[in-house]
Amino acid sequence: MAYTDDSVKAKLSALNETQEGIVTVAQWVMFHRRHAERTAQLWLQKLRESPAAKRLNLIYLANEVAQQSRARRKEDFLIAFSPIIAEAVTTAYKGSSNDIQQKIRRVVEVWRQRSIFEPPIQDAVEARVDEIDKSRSTGKKPLLGGSLFSSPSGSTPSELQPLVPLQVSLSKAAVASGTSGTAANSEYEKMNDPNAPLPTPPVHAARLSQLLKTLANAESSVSEVIKSRAALIDGLEKILETNRTALSKEEALAVQLQERKAETEAKKRDVEDAIMRGLSAENTPAAELGATGATGDAVSRPEVEALTPPPVEAITPVDSPKRELQGEASNEENGGHSITGFSLGFDNPIDASIPGLSGPGQPSTTGYGEVTQDSMNGFQAKKRKVAHEEEDYAKFAGGDLDADVAELLNQESQAQG
Repeated sequence: MAYTDDSVKAKLSALNETQEGIVTVAQWVMFHRRHAERTAQLWLQKLRESPAAKRLNLIYLANEVAQQSRARRKEDFLIAFSPIIAEAVTTAYKGSSNDIQQKIRRVVEVWRQRSIFEPPIQDAVEARVDEIDKSRSTGKKPLLGGSLFSSPSGSTPSELQPLVPLQVSLSKAAVASGTSGTAANSEYEKMNDPNAPLPTPPVHAARLSQLLKTLANAESSVSEVIKSRAALIDGLEKILETNRTALSKEEALAVQLQERKAETEAKKRDVEDAIMRGLSAENTPAAELGATGATGDAVSRPEVEALTPPPVEAITPVDSPKRELQGEASNEENGGHSITGFSLGFDNPIDASIPGLSGPGQPSTTGYGEVTQDSMNGFQAKKRKVAHEEEDYAKFAGGDLDADVAELLNQESQAQG
């Protein structure tokens, strides 16, 4: 099929969403790449006239053609699409459903990842899409996590808001200037090629007139780029100056804080040293301080109360008769026994010795009625005079005692007599 406007429109109208259909049309378009600029204009016109679903297919076609051109290093269509791609994406994105918008965003993200278009063109496309999202849902987060091109917060910082329109204007002007400048230089080189045959004077004059128009348009485009870039630089310089002023204040504040931090640390060390010195003075032994205290006063020993043994409870035999002892008035008050030792307190003197027994703990008798016992149950006993008379054990022999026991007692009585 020969290349004509009608053939291009027919191909675009027959485009469907299948991969095979998109690849087939893309190959035909690239075969006629010398008509790239005209094809791009017809493509944009068709996109404006089509419904939302059809616009997505046209975006897919442009994506296929642009990527194939970049891969084959044939930049005819990249140059042709660059001035119009931002407008085309905006037209396809505006008014479409969320599903179609997300697919368009995915295509634009692929362009960014693979560097299909120049950075200014890519920035312009993303900025236009973000503007649509902001105008549609102000103060709301974009669906599905927000824009693929914006910051994590979903909006440009307020300090950089004045630069956004300047950058967009610069990007558009740079695209137009690049296209017109390239065309003007190419036309100029053809007209001044020494190897090209000279046309007839009327034709030559017409071509020169056309070249003048092309050069004038390119010059105007470059002037717009210069104007836009100067405005952007001016805005950047204002932001830079603001940040420099803020930086100076922050640096002065940082120095002040460092000085105050060092001063506070020194005070903290002094306080800790004073605390440690106080603890050391409190823990110093008295032997190291000498005979006098820290103030020079004599240090006296504390008075210690003398140790006294606890009082010993007196022991009085159960049912023993009480007896007054001369010289011991306390026995009358204590029930017939002494506090310093103990006494048996019998009224009638008895013989404390047991005939026939001897050994440790046996009281000894000397003469008449004198009893001495060195110790009894761990207490020092007091010497007393006790009346003593011999008992006749033989008189118990006639009782009910056992015969062997009575005989033994009789023998002991005889031995003692």
